[in-house]
Amino acid sequence: MFGSSHCATRSTSPALLALPAALALVLTGCGDSASDDEQAAPSSSADGAFPVTVTGADGELTLEEQPENIVSMSPSSTEMLFAIGAGDQVEAVDDNSNYPEDAPTTDLSAFTPNAEAIAEYAPDLVVLSNDQNGIVDALDALSIPTLLLPAAETLDDTYEQLETLGDATGHAEEADEVISDVQDRIAAAVESVSTDVEGMSVYHELGPELYSATSDTFIGSIYSMFGLENIADGAPDAAGGYPQLSAEYIAGQAPELIVLADTVCCEQSAETVAQRPAFGTLPAVQEGRILEADDDIASRWGPRIADFAESVAAALQG
Repeated sequence: MFGSSHCATRSTSPALLALPAALALVLTGCGDSASDDEQAAPSSSADGAFPVTVTGADGELTLEEQPENIVSMSPSSTEMLFAIGAGDQVEAVDDNSNYPEDAPTTDLSAFTPNAEAIAEYAPDLVVLSNDQNGIVDALDALSIPTLLLPAAETLDDTYEQLETLGDATGHAEEADEVISDVQDRIAAAVESVSTDVEGMSVYHELGPELYSATSDTFIGSIYSMFGLENIADGAPDAAGGYPQLSAEYIAGQAPELIVLADTVCCEQSAETVAQRPAFGTLPAVQEGRILEADDDIASRWGPRIADFAESVAAALQG
């Protein structure tokens, strides 16, 4: 059923770059790895009518009919699909897509994807965030339409992906409503914080191995909106966006806000941070300004990024 009603025209795109293996393990709970690939361009449908042509990092894809058996191999895309009202069209999701609770989670792995295993769900659309193991070509060989939406680097990338998924699934209006809601909530969160916080230093922790995220990353862009200074920006080897810091470097930077994105995966908390050598004297620890974030919310680029922005605002207000 995949090949008869859908066609895809692919343009050449650069190979996706995965995160270093160690960081990928840290982000396993997040379900998506960052990419330096080009972001998906806005799609061409305005009213949900089919056929429709949408554009991902793997090129243009023309869908002759509204997809009814979608397989999502990206937790962020899964959250987007359900948020825009396309949940009933989702047949299966990867093993890290744990939100919303009614998402049809399977043992499909986005880290070691298998085209034959995906094909067993008879998908008429597969949404991916990376091209691990050449999965796009493997699915193309089976005439299974694919839409590659790599890790967002900016909020605009998130909005464009929501728009693209809205067009691809026949939920363009709902996608626009979600985009507007997320934009309004983030703007309100930023507005709720006093300008006195501008210049405050922040340390974002991806794992107890002290991997962090610079302002050039998607999550780092949230801190920039609040006017915060990200200590990871000046770290050695920060060019990849996810440098591994040292305890000495963090202590020397004396962050005034610490955001833990490893509370679930690694059981880190304000208490465990305070017990680390040299961390007890950090301003963030002494002033109790440590945000214990949900790993997934703090690492995915779906609609719940508004939840994260609101939690950062609350931490700054507190």
